Amino acid sequence: MNGLHTFFVIEANMIQAFGQSNAAGKAIVFLLIIFSVLAWTVMWGKNKELNRLRHQNHLFEKRLSATESVLGIDPKMPGTTGPYAVLARDALKAYKRAQGSTYSIEHVENALQRAVARGSVMYEGRMTLLGSIVSGAPFLGLLGTVWGVMDAFGAIAGGEGASIASLAPGVSGALLTTVAGLLVAIPSVFGYNYLLTQVKMGITELENFASNLADRIELEAKEN
Repeated sequence: MNGLHTFFVIEANMIQAFGQSNAAGKAIVFLLIIFSVLAWTVMWGKNKELNRLRHQNHLFEKRLSATESVLGIDPKMPGTTGPYAVLARDALKAYKRAQGSTYSIEHVENALQRAVARGSVMYEGRMTLLGSIVSGAPFLGLLGTVWGVMDAFGAIAGGEGASIASLAPGVSGALLTTVAGLLVAIPSVFGYNYLLTQVKMGITELENFASNLADRIELEAKEN
């Protein structure tokens, strides 16, 4: 009960502080709320996307492991999706185009490099937006605080009865934007770091798969 009471007291204090904020402070709080919703949407969506890509890659890798000859696979490979499938499709198309040429393996490697580059861009998608929110939210909150404090001091500058009691409401409202900025940035930075680790792992796995695929195609081409 004490914890619940404390929560409601804090919430009431924040609402009161919001009411004491100046127009710029209120606008910044609303902007930070939008950033928070955007950050959580990006984190949830990106995590779901990475899990989906990982599952697709796992299924395709199992299918490829069960295949005796990579070169015998249809380059169009209907029914397969995911970054690994795209790499294999581009590599096989490049090999088919250059088949019989002394540079067929080089064509395959170039195609794989381009496919890995495109895949890396896909993996990194929306991470810049999330990183911008992580970096910008605290500064935006600080801007609102500085602005609010300046207004609070300016309002009492000409008054003879200036005191802590008259200054406190304005400062309290100004500090709310810093709190809001931190509330946006703190969960976002944890989510960003987790997702960034997953993205780097995905890109590394993509590069390793491309290397293994190129080796396998080269060995089969020499055997043929």
